[in-house]
Amino acid sequence: MSSQKIFLFDFDGVIVDGMHEYWHSSLLACEKYLNSPYISFDQELYKRVPNTFKEIRPWVKYGWEMILIVHEIIKTKNPLTNNNKDDFINNYHQNCKNILNYNSWIAEDLQKILDESRKYQIDKDFKSWVNLHYPFFEVINFMNELKKREIKTGIITTKGKIFAEKILKQLNIFPEFIFGYESGTKIKIAEKLTRTYEVLGFIEDRKRTLINIKKNSETSHIKCFLADWGYLKKSDRYNLSNGIKLLRLENLKETVAI
Repeated sequence: MSSQKIFLFDFDGVIVDGMHEYWHSSLLACEKYLNSPYISFDQELYKRVPNTFKEIRPWVKYGWEMILIVHEIIKTKNPLTNNNKDDFINNYHQNCKNILNYNSWIAEDLQKILDESRKYQIDKDFKSWVNLHYPFFEVINFMNELKKREIKTGIITTKGKIFAEKILKQLNIFPEFIFGYESGTKIKIAEKLTRTYEVLGFIEDRKRTLINIKKNSETSHIKCFLADWGYLKKSDRYNLSNGIKLLRLENLKETVAI
C-alpha cells in the first residue's frame, strides 16, 4: 500500500450548497442561450428557487440536466410543478431523453451553454456569482485538519474544473487534485488514484456513485460515506449496504480518527 494518503470529496452538496447557483445559472442559460420557443421570462424567477427544482435536484447526475428541469418548470404550457413532479421523477432518465429528443438538443451542447452562463456571470460580477454558493464550514475545517496531518485531498465533481477552482480559491481551499466532468467518470478517476495513493475515504451525496465504487473490483476497498447534509433522495438514507456509511457533519473527524 502506498505511503501517500489521500481523502476524496464530491463538491456540490458536500463542500458547498450550490442550489441557488444551479437555479440561477440554469435559468440564465435558458434565457440567454437556449432560444426555446416554449418559455417566457420574468425577472422575478431569479429571486427564489422553486421547491420543484429543489426536490428534483437529487436525481441530477450531470449539470446539463438542470437546464432541462428549469426549462420544464418555466414552460408556458404544461409546466413541471409540485403537482406533477412525481411523474417526472419516477421516470427521470427517460424523461430527460424524451425532452432532448423532442427539442433536438444534444446533452454536450447544453453543458456548454451552462458553462457559458457561468463564465458570463463570472466576467460580469464574480463576487455575486461566488456568493450564490454556501459553504459547509465543518467540511472545510475537516479538510484543513487533513492537511495538518499531511493527508492529501482530492475533489471529484461533475462541475467544470475551472468553476470549482474559482469557488475553492475564494474559500481558501487548495486541494492537491480537482477533477471536473472533463476528467471522466468518478469511478475511473478513483481507479487511477488508487494506483498511487492509499485512499482513506470518499464523501459523496449521490448514493448510486458510491454503490458503483463499491461494485468495482479496483475501488471496492475505498471507504464510502454518504453525506447526510447533501442532496439526498428521501430513500437514500435507508437500506445502505456494500460498506456505505451514512455520515453526518458532526461525525466527520471519525472517518479518519482525527
